[in-house]
This record gives sequence, structure tokens and C-alpha cells, in this order.
Amino acid sequence: MKVKGTKIAIVTGAGSGIGRAVAVELLRAGWSVALAGRREEKLAESAAEAGVTAAAGSGSGTGTGSDAGAGAPEALCVRTDVSRPGDVDALLAAVRDRFGRLDLLFNNAGTFGPGGVPVEELDYAAWRHVVDTNLNGAFLCAQAAYRQMKEQDPRGGRIINNGSISAHTPRPHSVAYTATKHALTGLTKSLSLDGRPYGIAVGQIDIGNAATDMTERMANGVLQANGQLVPEPVMDVTDVARTVRHMAELPLEANVQFATVMATTMPYIGRG
Repeated sequence: MKVKGTKIAIVTGAGSGIGRAVAVELLRAGWSVALAGRREEKLAESAAEAGVTAAAGSGSGTGTGSDAGAGAPEALCVRTDVSRPGDVDALLAAVRDRFGRLDLLFNNAGTFGPGGVPVEELDYAAWRHVVDTNLNGAFLCAQAAYRQMKEQDPRGGRIINNGSISAHTPRPHSVAYTATKHALTGLTKSLSLDGRPYGIAVGQIDIGNAATDMTERMANGVLQANGQLVPEPVMDVTDVARTVRHMAELPLEANVQFATVMATTMPYIGRG
């Protein structure tokens, strides 16, 4: 049984960028969070930023179960490659062992892949890496969370997928990233429909130009559809985190199906 009053979340890609900002926001708001990512030391840094000492988890069955947290937020760091089914299974096992249930999955882990590569030059291995991470990884995590949420008592929970402005319209030379982000929209819709009988609400947040390590290059100019390099504005990543928290804390009877959060003057409306 989970600790009364403490909600339990998984945030993938929690070691940096948007994932870190969301994990910190949830921890500071009193959620217990399983931080998933490939580098455990980065996950621990994210927990420390929220002022929470992190525990390590491996899904080995050694967690503290219903005594975890004693009503205070906990951070559980689980090294996870979301493209590997075994890693995802271990992540969910670690969460069950430690907390007993799952209220939220923020499906955030992703990669842009090799930037600026024309479609005719894109290596198949690079394409496959982006698809395995962004799409297959999101599916594996959602499937595992869905199973947990369907069977737990009380039943239900919420899944929020991190789409992108690229779920709507592409940038030049971004075929793999754009294809996977478009596919995430279909995944969100199908999961949302199939989750209705079980109290599982599924939504998507499409984010444009949040200030992270990934967007630092935008200050120097980003390739536009007309071939020009143009600097683009960015927004504070904490504004994204607050939006995710708002979506997460709605009652399960309400759902933000799709939200777009972007730097106000970025070249998205009218891109092309």
C-alpha cells in the first residue's frame, strides 16, 4: 500500500533538461518520484536539486515497500534504457517494491539523433536509434505503466507523453525525430481510448524551445525552411515543468488531452 497522501511518479530521461525540471517540480510539490535514465549519477543530481536524498533501485525486490517515504517525498534513481524491455520491467519492479503503486508516468526520454543530416544521407542505424528511444521506448514504458495502473488498488493513473512542436510540423533535416513525434500522437490517442475503462488518463504535452542543453545552439542560429540560419527565442524550462504538474494533478475525471507550451515568438506558427 502506498503512503497516504503521497503520489508516485516515474519520470524518464530525468537526468537532464525537461525530465530533470519535471522531476524537481514534482518532488518539491510532495510527490515521490522514480527518476529513470541511463546515468545514475545524473539522476542523483536531479534529486539533489530538489533537496531530496536519492535512493538507488534495481527492481531486485529489496525495496522498502509500504514503509517507504513515511509521508515525505522520496527520490528513487533507477538506471534505465527505455529501449530495452528488460530495463523497463526492472524500473516498474523497483517502483512496485519501493512504493506499491504508480500514479503518473511522464514519458519524456528521447533523442533528436544526428542533427542536420539530409534524409538521403541518414544512416539506418541512426534512424533505428531514434525510433527505438522515442517511440519504442515510450510504448514500452506506457505498456508497463498501463499494466500496473490497471491492476493496482485503487485502480487507475495518468500517463503524459512528451511530444514536441515536431509532432505538428518538422524542422529541416529531422526526419527520424519528426516521424517518431508524429507517431507519439497516435500512441497518445490510442492509449487514452484504451485506458478509459480502467481509470487511466493519457495526455500529451508538445514543447517548443525550452531552455536546456539541447537548445543552447538556438542562440547561434537554427536552420529554417528557407535555408537561413536564424537565432530562436527560448523559454524557461520551469514553465514546462509547471504545466506538466498541472496536468498531473488533475483528478482522473479530467484530462488535458493535448497541450502546446512554447516560447511565444518562436517560428512555429507559420513555420515553412
